[in-house]
Amino acid sequence: MSADYASLLIDAGEYSGRSDIAQHFDRFLRFAEAKFNRTLRVSDMETEATVSLIDGDGNLPTDFLEAREVLMAPRYPLRAMSLQLLTSRYGSFGGQPKGYSVIGNRLSARPTWTGDLALTYYASIPALTIVNPTNWLLTKAPDVYLYAVVEEIATWANDMAKAATAQGQRIVAMSGLSLQDERARWGNAQVGLEWPTP
Repeated sequence: MSADYASLLIDAGEYSGRSDIAQHFDRFLRFAEAKFNRTLRVSDMETEATVSLIDGDGNLPTDFLEAREVLMAPRYPLRAMSLQLLTSRYGSFGGQPKGYSVIGNRLSARPTWTGDLALTYYASIPALTIVNPTNWLLTKAPDVYLYAVVEEIATWANDMAKAATAQGQRIVAMSGLSLQDERARWGNAQVGLEWPTP
């Protein structure tokens, strides 16, 4: 099974039945990774960063996909809110932030405040390249990469039957990865109540 960039190129050529894909391989990878980043959300994608706010606004990390949690020290959670609700509720008032919105590549917290927030977020999957020949996804689920790249090759070759087959295999492989992640996170979880019942 594919262990790195070079072996994925070989495997993708064999699975697709094409020997003329090397010059287009990087493009196939970018398309496949774009699909992963749009849909896949597993614990291996989670990371932490500090967002420095000036008057309530700060830059998000360049690999940001989606927030898991935004905290103000000491561990006070901010609520994700629509921009309209955030603006109508807090306007440009200053004070301790209560909520935030993501606007493009920036985080906007209101009431406005200057300081640091702790961000836990889903990061985009590190791109496979010749220089960066492997990443956590290829190591953990090489079949996901293989089927996604074969799907792109078949689409490029205008072989819609093969593209549909590869797409189905990719979806099943990604679902399996998500299920594995869910079981790792919650397999031994117990139901608990946050507040006492009467």
